[in-house]
Amino acid sequence: MKHFSRMSVIVAASAFALLAGCATGSQQVTAGQYIDDTTVTTRVKTAIYQEPTLKSAEINVETFKGRVQLSGFVSTRANMERAGAVAKGVNGVTAVSNDLRLK
Repeated sequence: MKHFSRMSVIVAASAFALLAGCATGSQQVTAGQYIDDTTVTTRVKTAIYQEPTLKSAEINVETFKGRVQLSGFVSTRANMERAGAVAKGVNGVTAVSNDLRLK
């Protein structure tokens, strides 16, 4: 009977450790969230590319849990604001951090 109790404790502890290792923190994403973020990034890049006033090669887009960060360089403040507005209009974007800089 003691052997069964010890084995039960070991199995329960192993299961708990395994489940705790699967939990995601605020800095981690699940596979589904990663795919969603990749999709949002692609949509934002496409929208920026289709905007004739913006040079998309100089604008970087990163997404984490629906929050988009724009970085890179633009030639005017109007282009900076336009890039932010374009990103905000994309489906799946929850927030935009516009870190673009003027050349």
